Amino acid sequence: MELNHTHDACRRSWLDSANASGCDFPLQNLPLGIFRRTGSGEAWRGGVAIGDQILDLAALHDTGCLRDLAAEATRAAAAPTLNALLDLGPSAWRALRHGVFALLEAGGVHERQVRGTLVPQAAAEFAVPVRIGDYTDFYTSLDHAVNCCRQFGLEVNPNFDWLPVAYHGRVSSIGVSGQQVYRPMGQYRPDPGGAPVHGPCQRLDYELEVGAVIGIGNERGTPIPLARAQQHIFGLCLLNDWSARDIQAWEMQPLGPFLAKNFATTLSPWIVTLEALLPYRASWTRAPERPQPLDYLRSAQNEAAGAFDIQLGVSIRSARQLAQDLQPRTLTRTSFRHQHWTLGQMIAHHTMGGCNLQGGDLLGSGTISGPSPGEAGALIELTVSGTQPVDIGNGEQRGFLEDGDTVVFRGWCERQDYARIGFGVNHATVLPAPTCA
Repeated sequence: MELNHTHDACRRSWLDSANASGCDFPLQNLPLGIFRRTGSGEAWRGGVAIGDQILDLAALHDTGCLRDLAAEATRAAAAPTLNALLDLGPSAWRALRHGVFALLEAGGVHERQVRGTLVPQAAAEFAVPVRIGDYTDFYTSLDHAVNCCRQFGLEVNPNFDWLPVAYHGRVSSIGVSGQQVYRPMGQYRPDPGGAPVHGPCQRLDYELEVGAVIGIGNERGTPIPLARAQQHIFGLCLLNDWSARDIQAWEMQPLGPFLAKNFATTLSPWIVTLEALLPYRASWTRAPERPQPLDYLRSAQNEAAGAFDIQLGVSIRSARQLAQDLQPRTLTRTSFRHQHWTLGQMIAHHTMGGCNLQGGDLLGSGTISGPSPGEAGALIELTVSGTQPVDIGNGEQRGFLEDGDTVVFRGWCERQDYARIGFGVNHATVLPAPTCA
């Protein structure tokens, strides 16, 4: 994959909102999602974000403006999930992106027909973009690992330097931005020397992550080599791996997370394609004092451009702030390029034992934290396990999340001589724990 005309920062759309400064969805982005008009009962279908609008791919296909492979890809993407588009492979993904780019660019000959297919984003509701067969969540930020272990007088496990640690998550509770998250019930032990209790989680947390959507899978028993690993990714989104810290601390030895993680995972509605992210690839390095990866997890290509410089921010909007129409303050600013392992390494390790990934599978990057205190990707780090609450704005503080809080993630990419592109917003609200029937 090489830089091409779709990355040219000088290109403009005939849609004015796509050319606005700070817009997440300029002509150079064109992410895909699944939507319908709010409350309409319409069929879910694929769309492309452009400015403050959505290009309705079902309506676009009916116009006949696209031909050949681009038309086939448009028809596939008009379904209730993007899986049929994923199955067509990278050539079709590229044909769709380039075809839509030509239609939306200023001077396009089909502007009138295409305008008729636009739906305002403010008038839409969204669904999880793909049918997810399997979900694997990784643990790949050294800064996050060090910060958490230090609180308990522990050292980071030695295997952290040698392999991308992960666990298999729960697909059924994955939702899209706007998800309502019930405070989970579970067992935890408030007194380290006493018996556990059963009740609502008292230490509810978020985890700032990037989600990778697999586009093309592999045959069982056929590992994906690092050199080709990123070719299997369709695109990236923002992911909130909700975590019940008190339940997690009690249950996760010896087999890992269970109730502490299975109650909710929230995705942003738009998948930003790997082609759109090409200008924001970054070099990946490992500090010389730490062990270097084994050969199957090393390559010159991975070191030259295996990381992504995605800027990320987190805020918490309380119920009181929402009622008073007050904006929260940003708690965290960090970059995805800080991860100890790249997405390519995660895929290579995931499949090296013979595991077969499938189109639509979801990989979570693990909590994204940087080296400075303001780059922590979870409250357990930011507040030192709740002992040093942070100011979320309007005079309110949080050690852990309270009922009514809305967690907001934002992500974007910026680089000199290239357009700024964004991921939109991933937000979800905490509701009180459910009562048993």
